[in-house]
Amino acid sequence: MECKEKDNRRRCTCTYTGCDKTGVCCDCIQYHLARRELPGCCFPPEAERTYDRTFKAFARAWNL
Repeated sequence: MECKEKDNRRRCTCTYTGCDKTGVCCDCIQYHLARRELPGCCFPPEAERTYDRTFKAFARAWNL
């Protein structure tokens, strides 16, 4: 399967500009899950900007 990095970059909502995984979603997801986190694209904009990627922050952001 070919990576759609160019298309993914256009749709990526992560605001962390220093990320080397932007557009390479499989690497991003693997990175965050290994740290018991979720990628920024899983969060609403105001929560994403906090850079708190924990599952607890996810639940709080979505009122779960």
